[in-house]
Amino acid sequence: MNRAFALDWVDAFADRPFGGNGCAVVHDGGTLDDETCMALVRETSLTECTFVGASEAADWKVRYFLAGKEIPFAGHPTLATVASLAERGMVRGGRVVLETGAGAVPVEVGEDGRITMTQKAPEFGEEVPGSIVADVVGLGPGDVVGMPQVVSTGLPFCITVLRDHAALRRARLDAQALTRFRAQFDRAPQEVMEPFLVTLQGATARGRTFARLLLDPPSPPEDPFTGSATGAMAAYLWARGLIDSPRFTAEQGHWTGRPGSAEVEVLGPRDAIAGVRVAGRAHVLIRGELRL
Repeated sequence: MNRAFALDWVDAFADRPFGGNGCAVVHDGGTLDDETCMALVRETSLTECTFVGASEAADWKVRYFLAGKEIPFAGHPTLATVASLAERGMVRGGRVVLETGAGAVPVEVGEDGRITMTQKAPEFGEEVPGSIVADVVGLGPGDVVGMPQVVSTGLPFCITVLRDHAALRRARLDAQALTRFRAQFDRAPQEVMEPFLVTLQGATARGRTFARLLLDPPSPPEDPFTGSATGAMAAYLWARGLIDSPRFTAEQGHWTGRPGSAEVEVLGPRDAIAGVRVAGRAHVLIRGELRL
């Protein structure tokens, strides 16, 4: 007998359909087995899908899946999930707390529809020589500015500043170099995500940063907008004095034809960051049923 699950396909970090990053949100799917969850991600060709269920610690429990594994937290799927919950009347008082693998994540829905999540205080991990990261993305050491570092506000990324848009455009993921890159960390295999590449110049006049995230198979080749990495990136830039203001607009996805943007605010002084607010809009594009 088939089981039916309510499903919404949501474009997050965009103010229009077919922008930002898509995510399929499956309601009452929190107890589905891992293989089924990953199969759905592959079926959709999206970067991630979320599976929402009951929580004893928060309003809802959310599980996040890539095509090949479960991850503790993700940014654009968090916005997508809350947009879906809100449109279904499941967010009361404009605020909801999600139980995730990275802890509780509070999210607010403004009267104007903007969704703001507060990511946890950053964990600053290993520094990685620029030459090693450059090899992963097919660039030269001179294309990397400063010292890349693994930073997590729920999911660890190696934040890597590139010198200009030309270097960012040339970046190509080398799977073998990525394997060597991950082997140096004292973590579980593939716990560290692919390097998050950022420039200190927006894709438009509005943006302060413009970034790319190149992904390893079986995920799609590039993530249109990465909310978790944006939070980690903001903390890195603020802590290292690379931005003058803790509030700025982050842009990503313009070269993939899916432009996205987030309003970012780093909370606290440079040497004692308490968290990062990442805000954006989301559009529920498709509503239907998943039948298994």
